[in-house]
Amino acid sequence: MLKPFTRHPEAVGETYGQHMGVAWSFGFTLIGAGLACLVHGLLPFAFERTGSNTVRRLNERLGRRCALADKTRGLDAAPVQG
Repeated sequence: MLKPFTRHPEAVGETYGQHMGVAWSFGFTLIGAGLACLVHGLLPFAFERTGSNTVRRLNERLGRRCALADKTRGLDAAPVQG
């Protein structure tokens, strides 16, 4: 019954709680960047690089996490798409 909640977190080497924390950290960061982009649309001088810098930073973070998860599971890391 709990397997749907734990299958993916276990696959990436995390507990349910750890995975929720990481996912929420990504989600709230993206919400903040999205709000900055909306403000930037109205006020072009505000938050000029916030959205793009946030996306780059999260992409790097996610790439490291994926590589670590693949290594933990004994998989070769997939090439990064750019």
